[in-house]
Amino acid sequence: MSRSERNDVTSAAVLSALGNKYSAKILCEAGTPKSAQTLSENVGIPIATCYRRIEELVDAGLLTCEGRQLSEEGRRTNIYRRTLDEIEVDFSGDAPDFSRKRRTEAKNRLQDQLEE
Repeated sequence: MSRSERNDVTSAAVLSALGNKYSAKILCEAGTPKSAQTLSENVGIPIATCYRRIEELVDAGLLTCEGRQLSEEGRRTNIYRRTLDEIEVDFSGDAPDFSRKRRTEAKNRLQDQLEE
C-alpha cells in the first residue's frame, strides 16, 4: 500500500470517527484517563454506544488505551485517553490532509497530577 493510500485510509477513518455522534464529546472527556463506564456516564450515552465510539476512535488513532485499572466493583477495566489536543483538516487538495497537535507525555503527567 502506498503512502497516499495509507493516508487516504487514515483520513477516511479519522473523518468517519469524528463524524459519529458523541465522538467529539468522548474526546473532550478523555483528556485524562477514563474508563468506558465513566465516559458513558459523563457523556450521557449507553455503554454499548460508548464502546462502539471508543473502538472507532482507537482505530482512527484519536484515542488510546493507557492500561487497566480496578473498577469500583473490583473488575479490571481499560482506561482511555485522547492522543491529541487539536486537529485541523485541510480539504484544499485531492484528499483531506490532517494537522494534529499530539499530546506529549509530559502534558499527560502534569494533567494527571492536577487531577489528583
